[in-house]
Amino acid sequence: MSLKVLVPGALTTVQDLGRYGYQQSGMPCSGVMDQDAFRTANELLGNSPDAAVLEHTLFGGGYQFTSDTIIALTGADMAPTLNGAPCPMYRPVAAASGSVLMLGMAKSGCRTYLAAAGGIDVPVVLGSRSTNLKCRIGGYQGRVLQAGDILLTGESSVSYDEIADRTAEPPLFSSEITVRVIEGPQADYFTEKGLQTFYQETYTVSEQSDRMGCRMDGPAIESIRGTDIISDGIVFGSIQVTSAGQPIILMADRQTTGGYAKIATVYSRDLPLLAQCKPGDKVHFSKKEFI
Repeated sequence: MSLKVLVPGALTTVQDLGRYGYQQSGMPCSGVMDQDAFRTANELLGNSPDAAVLEHTLFGGGYQFTSDTIIALTGADMAPTLNGAPCPMYRPVAAASGSVLMLGMAKSGCRTYLAAAGGIDVPVVLGSRSTNLKCRIGGYQGRVLQAGDILLTGESSVSYDEIADRTAEPPLFSSEITVRVIEGPQADYFTEKGLQTFYQETYTVSEQSDRMGCRMDGPAIESIRGTDIISDGIVFGSIQVTSAGQPIILMADRQTTGGYAKIATVYSRDLPLLAQCKPGDKVHFSKKEFI
């Protein structure tokens, strides 16, 4: 089974849950930005939990299926159509050979996931099929998809009749969100005023945001003696504060270490909210309460 790229998206890559076990050598994890949407797409199709999918950002593009395929779309609503008719999301869809799937601009949210029964079949590199754009490894030739690319899919263990009735509830994506955070390892680098600014003010997602980091614009966060530190470890959701006092939330393509003080870490369950933020969206931070 396979599909051909007719129209490339703004930034479409092959991703799975990521490449782990190599950070000590400086290799970023990569992987999908929205793990909730990723898992749901694979569950709808009966795929392996780590089956590779296509991640689309802001604009999706178009595909032609060169053989009969079962697909599922999750995440942002890009008004998908199959052969010109609306294509439902969050449920399995049978796409016959020759069918054309088109994805437009994201109407809500930022990233749409296309899963195929059996998973996207690209070579496993260091234990993962995820694309690492900076290192140019993994995925499809280590790069974003281009017109004319042909992607193979694996063999599915289920038939369409077995999964046809599966559905999932689409989440609601908002242009203003609140994410819960846990105090970071360098929270004591910031003044009380700086901490109040971080927790009480509103930040805007910058146009400079990407898969590596979600950059924020807003009131400067005051530090005691600057935010430079000896580089130490970074996790998905670490919030660094630059020397200019602006927060950067490290995301899927994050570096392995960083030299800015980390004021907080995003609670993992709220990372999908950030993954679906577009430039211009508003973000508030609140302390995660533990019972």
